[in-house]
Amino acid sequence: MKPIAEFVKERRKEVNLTQEEFAERSGVALTVIRKIEQGKTNLNMDKVNQVLQMFGHELAAVSSKDLNIVKDKML
Repeated sequence: MKPIAEFVKERRKEVNLTQEEFAERSGVALTVIRKIEQGKTNLNMDKVNQVLQMFGHELAAVSSKDLNIVKDKML
């Protein structure tokens, strides 16, 4: 799975938008786009989802129980 920073940056460039243009279109501050693309970890999940929705994706909270189920299936 690709890190969010890499995914957002690649997709933004695919649609030929600057960070400024992308921030405006997604309805978030330029600093949010910059932080996401830099891989910062202290981000507002709602803002990240607002950006990801531009590409038809979203983040969801995952419980440790769900992670263990996935891990068990992989083994």
